[in-house]
Amino acid sequence: MIVPPLQTVAGRRPVRGARDVVILGAGLAGLTAGSLLTRSGADVTIVERDTAVGGLARTIEHNGFRFDLGGHRFHTENRGVEKLVRSVLGEDVLEVDRSSKILMDGRYFDYPWRPVNALSGLGVGTAAAVLFSFAAERLRQRFRKPETISFEDEIVRRFGRAMFDIFVREYSEKVWGVACGRMARELAEWRIQGLSVRAALRDALFARHRGTVRTLARKFVYPAQGIGQLAEGLRRQIEEYGRVLTGTTVTGINHSGGRIDGLTLRNGARTDRRQAGELASSIPLSVLVRLLDPKPPEEILKAAAGLRFRDLIVVAVMIDRARVTDQTWIYVPERKIPFGRIHEPTNWSRHMAPDGKTLLVTEHFCFRGDDRWCAGDDALVEDTVASLDGLGLIRRHEVIDSLVLRVPDAYPLFEIGHDESRRKICEYLARFENLQVIGRGGMFRYFNMDHAMESGIAAAEAIIARTTRSRPHERDARAVAEAYP
Repeated sequence: MIVPPLQTVAGRRPVRGARDVVILGAGLAGLTAGSLLTRSGADVTIVERDTAVGGLARTIEHNGFRFDLGGHRFHTENRGVEKLVRSVLGEDVLEVDRSSKILMDGRYFDYPWRPVNALSGLGVGTAAAVLFSFAAERLRQRFRKPETISFEDEIVRRFGRAMFDIFVREYSEKVWGVACGRMARELAEWRIQGLSVRAALRDALFARHRGTVRTLARKFVYPAQGIGQLAEGLRRQIEEYGRVLTGTTVTGINHSGGRIDGLTLRNGARTDRRQAGELASSIPLSVLVRLLDPKPPEEILKAAAGLRFRDLIVVAVMIDRARVTDQTWIYVPERKIPFGRIHEPTNWSRHMAPDGKTLLVTEHFCFRGDDRWCAGDDALVEDTVASLDGLGLIRRHEVIDSLVLRVPDAYPLFEIGHDESRRKICEYLARFENLQVIGRGGMFRYFNMDHAMESGIAAAEAIIARTTRSRPHERDARAVAEAYP
């Protein structure tokens, strides 16, 4: 392939010494890094095993209906990342009011929790037990600092045992597939991001504090045609001067002398070798380790085997009705219901379904090889429709179409001890001077979309600094994002 003349970003020198940057994975982290590097003059190739780009942040089109893999709201405190996103989307972006509920025992509760709503919905006796439990936990902590090792420990420390048992345990174990006592404390810290009873009360009672805690943000940015617009926009920028290879799998990564030398790629029956002056990887960290040739030491392979991912099945049900709910998400903790979360894309954008129609997208959390993953599509749809009917959301006769999608390695599973395994692997990978790991799966971190994009920007920064042989300088992710008009 002949690459057109390289373009440079205003005020930037082209990358020298790295005409062959390879990026594994076309999620938002990889696409962000690829777009910035292409604009800076690098010869970029992105390798993606799927036939579409975006990873979880992609939009599916089916018979006039559109939906994301779970629904993804974009919210960031990083103005550079926000500027980057708006530059890609242009004017075709919406600001959506967030309204999410927990559907439990036939009652709706606000999510994130709002103290008055939560307590009033529980009834006098249960509400009193929650308040007593919270007060007792506060008192206990005055005399003895609790040891917090697990996700369960951290939630109980912040909100009390009763709140954890009522609102957190069942849903969390349904999503992650392991007991809360086995999940790492860090998951609670990442999930609630500064949320406390005091912060929730302040948000509910004082207008000037509303939305100041990220978890309680009441608005978010959303592309009119679905979150996949962002990934596709980044792809178009890359393909002006680089290439995105979809439907392509990495089967080996060769290295020597502390450098990645090249990769073996497979597309259908065709196998190719490709050099890599620089490599950025957003594929699952454990997969990256197993692809290295020569193989890493046994202790690194063992650490990689200890990192697990939670898989996802998305069942979308198309409805012959203009609207079912007025919510952006509905969380369903009860184990007897097969899915854990529902979203109605037309509440995010009216462009997501034909006029007079809507759809509900349900997320079924599972492990590859378990009964749910192996179930047939017809059985999954039947189970989903029956549950939606039983919850009173739809009637069976309103269903006019459906689609089932299986998503492997959707979410890193943060079990106790995962961080030690991750640290060992990252320390080993740091010896390769031309390798960067990025993104949620690539870094095995709890990342929202903006965090994934920040990791891609940081990788682009590092590659630019290294390949122009300039001294690494102190700049945050915003500096590269300023390259966008």
